[in-house]
Amino acid sequence: MDYGRLIAAMVTPFDSEMKIDWNQAANLMDYLIEEQSNDSLVICGTTGESPTLTEEEKLKMFEFAVKHANGRCKIIAGTGSNDTAHTVHLSKEAEKLGVDGLLLVAPYYNRPSQEGLYQHYTAVAEAVSIPCIIYNVPGRTGVNVDADTTIRLSQIDNIVATKECADLDQLTEIVAGAADGFRVYSGEDNMTLPALAIGAHGVISVASHVIGKDMKTMIDCYLQGDVRAAAQMHSKLHPIFKGLFFCPHRVPNPAPVKHALRIRGIDAGGLRLPLMNVTEEEGRFIESLFD
Repeated sequence: MDYGRLIAAMVTPFDSEMKIDWNQAANLMDYLIEEQSNDSLVICGTTGESPTLTEEEKLKMFEFAVKHANGRCKIIAGTGSNDTAHTVHLSKEAEKLGVDGLLLVAPYYNRPSQEGLYQHYTAVAEAVSIPCIIYNVPGRTGVNVDADTTIRLSQIDNIVATKECADLDQLTEIVAGAADGFRVYSGEDNMTLPALAIGAHGVISVASHVIGKDMKTMIDCYLQGDVRAAAQMHSKLHPIFKGLFFCPHRVPNPAPVKHALRIRGIDAGGLRLPLMNVTEEEGRFIESLFD
C-alpha cells in the first residue's frame, strides 16, 4: 500500500452545535486533496479531536471519508487507544468500512512496558488484514515506542510504517534497522526535510491543511536532488510550521490550524471542550504567518 509522501491528519469540522458538519467535511476533503496536494488523509487522529469523538461518530467519519474520497486518496483511520481490546474492536469495524489503513497511537496514560507495547500492536495487526501504522508521540502519550520495539514490530507483515514524533536519533535508528519496505513518516512538520535527509519516506502533517502544495514542492525538490531549493522552501515554510504549534501561549493542536483554515476560506468550526478556540491575540499571530 502506497500512502504517498504527504499525508494530512485531517481536522474534524463541527457545526454551531458542535456536531460533525458533514457538508464542511466534504468541502475540506476536496480542498485537502485537490488544492493542497495531500496523497492520503488520516481521519479521527489527534488533529481530528479523537479523544472527544464517540465510537459511533468515528465509524460514521470513516465510512463517509471512504465514500467521499472515492479513490482520489487513501483513507487511514485513527483507531488507536490505551485499551488493546477496544483498539482491536474499532480497527476491525474500520476495516469493514473499507479504509486503506490504520493509524495506531501508542497506548497513553497507562504507560505500558516495551513488551506491552509490542504485544498491543501485535494483537491489532493479527486481528486485521489491512496495513497498520504505529504512531509514536511521547509528548502526548507519556510513553516512547523505543527504536528497538519499532524495529521488532516492522517484521510483522501488515505493520508497514511509523509516524514518529521522537528525535532524529530515534528516526535514524529505525530507518537503519527496520525491515525492508517499512516506511518512516515524520510526525513533526518542521522536521520533514531533516527526516527525509536521513531516509524517512514523508510526513503525516498538520500544516498541509494550509501549505500542502508548498510542502509537496519541497519534498519533490529534495527527491529530485535539488537540495538547495528544498532547503530554501524549508526556510520559507518554517515560521508556519513553528507558528501553528508555538502560538504565543503554545495553543494545543488543532485550534491554530482550524483558525488558519478560516483564513483560507474553510470554516471547520470550533473545538470540543476541553480544547478551546484561539484568542483574538493568538488569531492575529496566526494571521501574521500568512501575510
